[in-house]
Amino acid sequence: MSASGGTRAIVAALGANLAIAAAKFVAFAFSGSSSMLAEGVHSVADSGNQALLLIGGKRAKKQATEEHPFGYGRERYVFGFLVSVVLFSVGGVFALYEGYEKVRHPHALQDWYWPVGVLVFAVIAEGFSFRTAVRESNQLRGTLGWVQFIRRAKAPELPVVLLEDFGALIGLVLALGGVGLSLATGDGVWDGVGTLCIGALLIAIALVLAAETKSLLLGESAGPETVAAIRAAAVDGEVVTRVIHMRTLHLGPEELLVAAKIAVRHDDTAAQVARAIDAAEARIREAVPIARVIYLEPDIFRGA
Repeated sequence: MSASGGTRAIVAALGANLAIAAAKFVAFAFSGSSSMLAEGVHSVADSGNQALLLIGGKRAKKQATEEHPFGYGRERYVFGFLVSVVLFSVGGVFALYEGYEKVRHPHALQDWYWPVGVLVFAVIAEGFSFRTAVRESNQLRGTLGWVQFIRRAKAPELPVVLLEDFGALIGLVLALGGVGLSLATGDGVWDGVGTLCIGALLIAIALVLAAETKSLLLGESAGPETVAAIRAAAVDGEVVTRVIHMRTLHLGPEELLVAAKIAVRHDDTAAQVARAIDAAEARIREAVPIARVIYLEPDIFRGA
């Protein structure tokens, strides 16, 4: 993933959410709409999400140490997991609680034009943020569908921002529906129902993001295309005749560990094998630049 692309998407989302959160709380103060309160908390949670992602990106750049010899690239996964579990869940649980209270104790909306005006503004701002995330993602996803891209992306930032913004747009539609039905029927229960739907949406997004970032934290291999490129680059057909077996592991979104056992000819000298290993490493790094940590073990292929 392009780190700059992910950062642009995060900054765009952060700016939009801070402005939207302020507007939503003002609308709640004037109208008393629980949907607006839940959406305000949603936007605050989203802003916290983006702040955490920026912190994680900065911490991931720290140099490797003796205690952490492979560096701190996985900090981005840790902070992505915190975003999904803590902030989304907190926002979702709060919205469920607020919606439940509003359904139990409904009251009519006041100054309805405040929430409606703010929600329209929020749709425009979130649409701008979502468009930025889509544009940055399109540079990376190639022919992959959106579900495949989110599931296979090794960098957490763009999938998180994409799901945040997509969820925010759906949440705004739900809030508009709740406010609109409350105004049309004169029954504040619908505002609470809209709030409950927003809470359920946030928790669903939290579960999806938690599952994906958990997989990254546990350690994911390179994608099939990358593995094929490494295998092809490792073999020169002269000294290195094949890759016997290989393991890959993402140390971070932009750093890959490659460990492989390669087949050499039984009569090659140690000097020839050493030169072949150096050449294979150079070819692998040229084919896959993120393959920064490479361990190659020579062996004799026995065909078993």
